[in-house]
Amino acid sequence: MPHAAQVVAPTTAERVHSACAHAESAMLALPGLDPVPTSVHLLRHCGDIVVAVPMNSTAAGLVFGCGTTGSPAVLELTDEAPLALRERIRALVWLRGWVYTVPSHAQRALAGAVAADHPHPALLDVGHTSILLRLVIDSAVVADKSGADSVDHDGLRDARPDPFCALEAGWLQHLQADHADVIDRMARRLPHALRRGALIHPLAIDRYGVTLRVEAVDADHDVRIPFEHPADDIDSLSRAVHALAGNPFRGGVHRI
Repeated sequence: MPHAAQVVAPTTAERVHSACAHAESAMLALPGLDPVPTSVHLLRHCGDIVVAVPMNSTAAGLVFGCGTTGSPAVLELTDEAPLALRERIRALVWLRGWVYTVPSHAQRALAGAVAADHPHPALLDVGHTSILLRLVIDSAVVADKSGADSVDHDGLRDARPDPFCALEAGWLQHLQADHADVIDRMARRLPHALRRGALIHPLAIDRYGVTLRVEAVDADHDVRIPFEHPADDIDSLSRAVHALAGNPFRGGVHRI
């Protein structure tokens, strides 16, 4: 019997969830208004995203004035690498849907629910200088150097972030600072012409593989190198990374 095709990358929905979890900045755009920055954003399992905006902002006033009908809106999120790269942006995400107010009596309760998954200090401002809004998502688009892909509400609701999402930043910083040899060995899998004279950095790690950022003279290039098998836990992820670097762990398993 033919073997099933090996999965080598996250789905579009998983990429959206992971990018939203990584993003430190987001802008909410409403019809006829300048985009307003959000201090908090959390993409929830139910398929909506909760955002905090300044209480005295025009955006908050517009949504409040729309009542229960809501307002069309787009939230743009920027996923940046946790390293000092020439260009830090890894991906952009646009979430399109309808934004609604959250009743005043439910603001603090919702802030507590958000804090359980996303303990952000700006949640302490909810009810004082900021308010929470709820964006019910119709569709999402994620774009990076490989192109743009879209996913609908149902696809987002059924997906989750990469299981190593919360640990990725620390691993990338550790690889960059302490394991130049591992990066160099992984880079040998790239075409020689691409890496000639280039600076190469670890850009992303997920359960399916590693992405390298190649800072060449002419432009930046992002190259994904898949693992032989998806990683299920931290030990299998560590083994997969070192396998890409040509280290079969004859001397034992070492963490990334």
